[in-house]
Amino acid sequence: MGRTVTLVVGAVLVLLGLLWILQGLDVIGGSGMSGHAVWAVIGVIVGAVGVFLVVRTLRTPSARDDL
Repeated sequence: MGRTVTLVVGAVLVLLGLLWILQGLDVIGGSGMSGHAVWAVIGVIVGAVGVFLVVRTLRTPSARDDL
């Protein structure tokens, strides 16, 4: 995957994880996921994967830096 794609996927996962955390904690209502704590846990996991992708991508030098 390219760096840009990885950054976008990571950012989307972070935002999706945040949404699921808020729905699981019943901060955002109106969904079948609202008020179910399992979605807060899933949101933390998804968000952590997103943060990992973003941080790894930003810390890894690009192939162009080697030239």
